[in-house]
Amino acid sequence: MIDLRILRENPELIKKNCARRGSAVNVDTLIALDVEYRNLLGEVEIMRSERNRLSKECKDNPAARDQVRELKERLSASEGHLNRLEDKMNAMAAFLPNLLADDVPDGQTDADNVELRKVGTIPEFDFKVRDHQELGEMLDIIDTQRGAKVAQSGFYYWKGKGAQLVQALFFWTQRELVNRGFQLFMTPCLAKEKTLFGTGYLPFFADQTYALKDEDLALIGTSEQTLVGFHADEVLDGANLPLCYTAYTPCFRTESGSYGKASRGIFRVHQFHKVEQIIFCKPQESVKYHEFCLANEEYLLQQLGLPYHVVNVCVGDLGAPGYKKYDIEAWFAGFDAYREVTSNTNLTEFQSRRLNIRYKDGDERGFVHTISATAMTDRAAIAILENNQRADGSVVVPEVLRPFTGFDVIEPVKR
Repeated sequence: MIDLRILRENPELIKKNCARRGSAVNVDTLIALDVEYRNLLGEVEIMRSERNRLSKECKDNPAARDQVRELKERLSASEGHLNRLEDKMNAMAAFLPNLLADDVPDGQTDADNVELRKVGTIPEFDFKVRDHQELGEMLDIIDTQRGAKVAQSGFYYWKGKGAQLVQALFFWTQRELVNRGFQLFMTPCLAKEKTLFGTGYLPFFADQTYALKDEDLALIGTSEQTLVGFHADEVLDGANLPLCYTAYTPCFRTESGSYGKASRGIFRVHQFHKVEQIIFCKPQESVKYHEFCLANEEYLLQQLGLPYHVVNVCVGDLGAPGYKKYDIEAWFAGFDAYREVTSNTNLTEFQSRRLNIRYKDGDERGFVHTISATAMTDRAAIAILENNQRADGSVVVPEVLRPFTGFDVIEPVKR
């Protein structure tokens, strides 16, 4: 949710932002509704004041009682109209996208994202490279067929040493983040509609959500939803900011419209697992902590020995709630390309306005800014398999994970 004062004071800025972001919101209609609402609100407040004044005279003035009765009828009708105007205005305003940072590049798809830097050396092989699907079958650590049998296509099992590898990866990641000042959470895997709306997933990504029938609940698509929602309708102590939270959860997304997009294997699935970084900070510090989260992501990938590049995400690939976003794409030998493994978004006060999360520090007060950044997902495990494979199909475990796996290599299963 953006500050409606900006709409009133600088409507051209909002129009240009909507046009650049492809938003269908009719800004002129929204402005007209806002004007009508504020005018009617003024009239309602005058009627309320007059009603209260006359009510004090009713005991000694029969005429006042008649006036109060008439005022109540008029007031009831006006308040009903006021509520309908507010609902209509809020419904439109809910679709207004966040403003953009000055350096967000133009473009429509991820192909238009701007590369900022490459890090690491792309592996070279003197044998035919296998993708993670082939490796998973050879090593007997990924089972998509039984995942489809038990659930449906897009669900899968990590098995044996594969499950040990990913659990080690996620445990190690959480430990590293705790060492960097993050508080560890275990969160619900379900959230109310209010929470999904407040974090910006509704109405913008409604088609990605698994909603429970006859319940005001949906499976979370990320622990961002439950971690940011944790402080809904609260005033945070500004002296304690930033608050840095992290959680590991399963995540559920329908992936509507994603058919054919790197769908082989488990790169794009309905259930995956993720460690998230969430930061609540003062507005003047959100750029700093956006970069802080990016540094954490890069550190983790470097420790795993995964080559990657960082991209500044273009406007067409940046979700409506985001102000600025970085993606890190790791190298996948099986794809022979860079593919996204983490996303890191500065949401400024978009979420905190919708969820009413404020801060107070002496005379300083306002809405907090939020940062939502992936720390680790299963995709990094896929990249480890593809980039660390050997000619016989075995996979070398990154050194930092070996104390947690208890083994250095995953060997093919003899059949």
